[in-house]
Formats: sequence, C-alpha cells, structure tokens
Amino acid sequence: MNNTITEQADKWVTNFYFDEQDRNEIKQLLLNLPSTEIELTERFHRDLEFGTGGLRAPMGAGRNRMNKYNVRKATQALSDVMLTHFGQGSAVISYDSRHHSREFAMEAAGVFAANGIKAYLFKEMTPTPMLSFAVRHLNAKAGIMITASHNPPIYNGYKAFWNDGAQVISPIDKEIITRYNSLSNWNEVKFMPFNEALNKNLSTYVSESVNEAFYEVIKTKVIQDQKLCTVNGKELKIVYTALHGTGQIPCAKICEKLGFSNFYSIPEQSIPDGNFSTVKSPNPEDPKALALAVEYMLKNHFDIVFGTDPDCDRLGVAVNHKGKVFYLNGNQIAVLMLNYLFESKIQNKTLPTNPLVIKSIVTSPMQNSIVEHFGGTVEDTLTGFKWMAALVRDHEEKNSNKSFIFASEESFGYMPHAESRDKDGVSSVALMSEVALYYKLKNLDLVEALDQLYEKFGFYSESLVALDYEGISGSEKISRIMNYFRNFKNPCIGDEKIESIIDYEKGEFLPKSNVLCLNFKSGNKLFLRPSGTEPKIKFYTMVQEKAGSLSFKKEKAQTNIINIEKFIKETCDQI
Repeated sequence: MNNTITEQADKWVTNFYFDEQDRNEIKQLLLNLPSTEIELTERFHRDLEFGTGGLRAPMGAGRNRMNKYNVRKATQALSDVMLTHFGQGSAVISYDSRHHSREFAMEAAGVFAANGIKAYLFKEMTPTPMLSFAVRHLNAKAGIMITASHNPPIYNGYKAFWNDGAQVISPIDKEIITRYNSLSNWNEVKFMPFNEALNKNLSTYVSESVNEAFYEVIKTKVIQDQKLCTVNGKELKIVYTALHGTGQIPCAKICEKLGFSNFYSIPEQSIPDGNFSTVKSPNPEDPKALALAVEYMLKNHFDIVFGTDPDCDRLGVAVNHKGKVFYLNGNQIAVLMLNYLFESKIQNKTLPTNPLVIKSIVTSPMQNSIVEHFGGTVEDTLTGFKWMAALVRDHEEKNSNKSFIFASEESFGYMPHAESRDKDGVSSVALMSEVALYYKLKNLDLVEALDQLYEKFGFYSESLVALDYEGISGSEKISRIMNYFRNFKNPCIGDEKIESIIDYEKGEFLPKSNVLCLNFKSGNKLFLRPSGTEPKIKFYTMVQEKAGSLSFKKEKAQTNIINIEKFIKETCDQI
C-alpha cells in the first residue's frame, strides 16, 4: 500500500472539520486493509479535480469524492472569483433528484451567504435550463447546478455558471480552478448553515414567477404556431418519462399550457428516485431507458415517446412508426427541429435576415445543407453547450448582424432559444410536440418526415461508439488510445482512405481540446475524444451517401459504418 495514500487517509480521520460519520467511513477502510486498498487509493490519490465542467465523481468521504466538503470548497472558489469580478451580487442554485443533491445545494448556499453573496435556491429540484434562465432573469452573477446528468446513481456533480447563464469557460473557469486548487486549508472555506442564511436574508427561495416566466418564453419564442397547438394539440398522443428526474413537473406543465392534453406520464418513473430504480441508466440516448414508455405507446396506440434525463437537459424520442418503434438519434431530432423552425419562420415572416445556427463539430453536417438552403449560416464549436453559449454571447457583444436561431449537439441536446444558455429538455419537449403534431396533421409520422428531408437534402448517417474504461487504469488506457490515433500510420480504415488528420490539441481552428478528426477522401469523417464527464472515449462516424435510391443509400452507409466501428473496437482492444 502506498504510504502517501494511508497518510492522506489518516489526515482525514483525524481532522475534526469532517463530520464523525465521514471520518468513521475512512477509518473502516483503513481497518479493512489490504482488501480496501483499491478503494482507498481511488479516494485519496488526488484531490477531486475541479475541471472545465466543474465537479463530478462518486459520492463518499475522501479527497477525491463528491461530498459536501468539496462542494463548499468549489463554492468558495466560485465566490472569490465572482467577488473579484463584480464586487457584489447574487447567485442561483438548483439541483436534481440524485442522492444528497438538495443537501449539496444548501451547503453551496451557506458558502455564498457566508461570503455576503445572496443565494437564490429553488424550492424543488429543477432542470438545468431553468437554472440557466433564472441566472439571467434575476440578473445574478453566478449559478450552480448540482447534478451528474445521466451518470450511474453513485455519482453526483457540480456545474458552475456565469452571469450570462452559461457554464463557465476560459478565462473564468481557469480562475476558479486556480483558486480551488489553492484552498489547502479547510478553514479558508467560509460557511453558514442554510437556515441561518435564510433568517439573515442572505438566502431565499426562487419565486414561482421565475418558472412562469420561463414557460412564457417557450410559448412566445420556441413555439412557432400557438394556435396549431391550442386547437389541435389533443390530437397528438404523447407518452412521457422523466426517468426519475427533474422533468416531470415542468414538461407536463408546459404541454398542458400549450394544449397537448393527451399526455401520459409513466407513473413509476415520474417519481424522483436517486437510485433510478426502474432503469439501468437514466439516459434517454439509450433505448433501454425508454422501454416502459415504448411498451405503453405501442400497446395503447400512442404516437410518440419523450424521455428526459435527471437534470432534464437532454431529450430522447421514440416514434410509433406503423405499429413498430423507431428510435430517433440526436442528429435526427435536431434536423427535424431545425427544418421545422426555418419553414415556420419563413411562413410566419419571422425569419431574421442572417439566421445563425450553432452546432458542435461532432454533430451532423446535414444541418449545413438545411441551413444553407434557407440562406442561413452554421458555425461549429467544440463539444459542449458552454462553447455554443459563448459564441452566442460573442455575437451579442460584437453587435453581429447574425441572429441566433438554434443550437444543438448530437448527444441529444438542443437549445431552441437564447433565454437559457444551455441545452434545454423542457423547451425541446414542447418544440418536438409541435413538430410531431404538424406532421401528424399531414398524415406523416416523424420517420416519414425524416425520409422526406433525406430526399430533399441528401442522406446522412452518423454513429457513436463509446468505450468505457473505469478508474486509474482506464484513464491511462484512454490516453494510450488517443496517442495511437494521434500518430496513426495506416492509410485506411475499412474502405475509407485517410486524407488528413486534424489535431484540435494544436488549437489551430478552435480552443485547444483533446479531439482528433480523421478526414476521409470520400468526404466522410471520424472524430474521437475522451468524454469530459464520464470514464469513456467516444468515436463519432459521419457518412454521407449521394448516389442511388434512399434505401440503397441507407444500406450502403450502414455497411460502411459497421466496418469502421469493427476496426475501432478491434484496435482499441489491442492498445
């Protein structure tokens, strides 16, 4: 056993800053050595890293775990940076349904209060996009969302937001990270119990009027034809699952407000549950997570399934296509939204002169074909809505002549308005309800609507391979894989001949990032990058087929993708 690990663990056990229960948790691990060596090493080999995405880790006692002490430390760092920039101000805090999320939120509020920063806390668990909206609506200087998105139940996390309602980016994130890393003494972390902060009016609850203002934004800035929804909304039969997260109340409420009265929630998944008891993973990207909703849809002849993740910033969609289920991927959902927005805005004469659409580099280039057809511009960013929100802010600050319309990334995230500066599952449920209704009234389901778009704009197909590698050894394996492809010597992958490799680590096109793009001579692409929030590496294959019938193009693209994915998996197994 590494002596440094046991020394760090002993320091934890003997430090009375930590609660007795948390000290005893580590004491038991020390008593049970050597069987607990791996667990102790994972907990104490480093301090929990405040990365560019905030904090995310399994919950528990220890330096490298998500716990109230690291939440306090992160909030002290955020407070110090906020006060340096603004001198004073307020902050907004929300949380999801995970274990300890509300507790962590109150801990953060206590640190803000002790630093003289008024903290607005949502009374109930509330989605990430509503936190983002509240920061802007309340003119706050910062925000915190306690969530680990769709990670396994043992995880929790902490996202930091700046005064524009977006997650922090450089240089602010680096300032917070530097301050966080400099806090070596727990006594430097100011703290006040939440109830004391309430009594001193240094903390308060977010008013329901803020939520109502958010719903009004959806009605006026996301929905394109309120009359269509109000008059015909009942015609669309919706099955919704919150996957035990924050989406149940806001998604049901906005659909009711819009007129989508034929809305059924899966009862057992509408209940907040940090164990996510009915699913293996509360990830709407995974068809298995939507199984109960899909079963109900097919049995009862409903039209569509919507599923949102625990913090309700992602949306998954399953369609009843002639009595069989069809799962739309994130790129397909985005192009359906995007095309509908442009067609509707042209019809309503509300399309601005220079419409701007933003997407991540690993999101389908089919968006370019659609947007350019309608006279708009697409701009790419690195993966993550913080980069897209930063681009929106950049255009605003420069008084650009481009008008933001829509942002998305392939991982089931969509931002159909700029009043929230993060992906928005609530607004996405509303918009996709309108899109599905529009096509239903034309006797088309969304699969048929998608095929119409393929006929018009060309066939595009994308796939994602995500390989999981846990722990220290997993992190090392991911590094080896990236290095292997960074120095890739093969002339081909499958039948695809490599034309060039773009290394985004060089920072030539976008901010430096550990991302590679293999450009094939055919025009197809393969991207790879480590996940910023999970212990995995992701490979994105993008294929376009131009010749032949639609069915032929679909088959040819699928064969190509299978060959590329086979190469990826076999190669990574050997690295």
